[in-house]
Amino acid sequence: QVQLVESGGGWVQPGGSLRLSCVTSGFTFSSASMSWYRQAPGKEREFVATIDSFGGTKYADSVKGRFTISRGNGDKSVYLQMDSLKTEDTAVYYCNKPRGGYWGKGTLVTVSS
Repeated sequence: QVQLVESGGGWVQPGGSLRLSCVTSGFTFSSASMSWYRQAPGKEREFVATIDSFGGTKYADSVKGRFTISRGNGDKSVYLQMDSLKTEDTAVYYCNKPRGGYWGKGTLVTVSS
């Protein structure tokens, strides 16, 4: 049974940083691509970043240069380091396993002064 559990969300002032984690189980993590998505209030869910099994990464233009996705195959986790946060980054952030369409329950990030 595939499980994705996010953590690390919270409140931060503009310009601050947060690190999200997604602990996984139920599949061979080392061979899986993993992604982060987010959904802001009143908006549709949108792509944030993805990392493949080789460590190759892609980012949404809105977060490029500020966010960094990484993975730890030993602890079967994927991370999202978020720096220079802006108010428009406020959203629920979801961990995603693209193959099979699995989602975590999300973690809320609030950026405000």
